[in-house]
Amino acid sequence: MSNHAVIKLNPMINKQKNSRGVCQLRIYEVSPEKREIFHNRFRNHALPIMNRYGFEIIALWESTSVVNFEFVYLLRWSDVATMDRQWKAFLADEEWIEIKRKTVQETGEPVVRVTSRVLDEAGYSP
Repeated sequence: MSNHAVIKLNPMINKQKNSRGVCQLRIYEVSPEKREIFHNRFRNHALPIMNRYGFEIIALWESTSVVNFEFVYLLRWSDVATMDRQWKAFLADEEWIEIKRKTVQETGEPVVRVTSRVLDEAGYSP
């Protein structure tokens, strides 16, 4: 089961084949007091594992919501099926499972909420 929403702008536009693949927007709400714990885990552990599974990260950003710190990133995939398959493999990775377990045991989970969206390109996008 996939945990992403597909954004459709216009049915006529979406019939055009997107040769640039699929973009996925991920937003993590992170407890402000666990910001550095999150960055350490993402930078030093998640990114290398994601690399092994062919994640193409286009950009990483930070934002601040009313309550939590937000970490936002954009990924590019060849298609939704590949995205789903690679996320499933990443989440089942033994090294990642152990890193998450240790983080939760030592400091608690830094991520409060994850939002994930697949973005369909508008037909007039540059």
